[in-house]
Amino acid sequence: MALVSRVAVIAEDEARRIEAKFSRYRADSVVSRINRDGHFGLVMDAETTSLLDYAAACHGLSGGLFDVTSGVLRRAWQFDGSDRIPDRAQVRSLMPLVGWTKVVWRPPELILPRGMEIDFGGVAKEYAVDSVLAKLRALTDTALLVNFGGDLAVTGARRGGEPWHVAIESVEQTGSMAGMIELSCGALATSGDARRFLLKDGVRYSHILDPRTGWPVENPPRSVTVAAASCVEAGLTATLAMLNGREAEAFLRREKINAWCIR
Repeated sequence: MALVSRVAVIAEDEARRIEAKFSRYRADSVVSRINRDGHFGLVMDAETTSLLDYAAACHGLSGGLFDVTSGVLRRAWQFDGSDRIPDRAQVRSLMPLVGWTKVVWRPPELILPRGMEIDFGGVAKEYAVDSVLAKLRALTDTALLVNFGGDLAVTGARRGGEPWHVAIESVEQTGSMAGMIELSCGALATSGDARRFLLKDGVRYSHILDPRTGWPVENPPRSVTVAAASCVEAGLTATLAMLNGREAEAFLRREKINAWCIR
């Protein structure tokens, strides 16, 4: 029981540390400081530099589909299940504030044009999973599973060599299962619109926004679950698959990704 308690404390402390540092909802976070004072030019600490380097690399590799400056579009889009689609002029007015190429990033110095914002929402939760798991690996060689809102990673098979059994939730009925995955190493992450969407005139608008247009990606899968070596890698790949819209399955096959799509 002593080990269990220590594992729980370490996991919670690390999760809370990352939330406090990178949440856009906290006025005292690094992200809020960047968004408030970034136009003056700021020098980043090593951890934030690493995340920004990752964001820059993902932006380039994805052809601009992954963009940590696109969070500003939430001013127009509220994915609450209603039929409230924003005016095109409202979305268009925000587009000058979107685009990683407008950011001056000379590690560790960042200059963020006035009015633009950085949002690590597309990677922070997965980063927290991996970071917590690394802390726990240093403490014990007991097999562990870290699960933050369905994005998870494991340190190995359970006692007796049994894999972990992870359910894929149905997109049609909350709480029901669409499939089961056996996991003995690595991570899983899911991206989808089961809970965040708009519905108007029979058209479903996913919360996955194309940062190049400011509008939801057309015809994405309802859900994409990806297996990868780390939770950050799994989460990025699942998001990129969604951003590929109707070509999601082709993208996953081309990249030879272990994934499960639900249309």
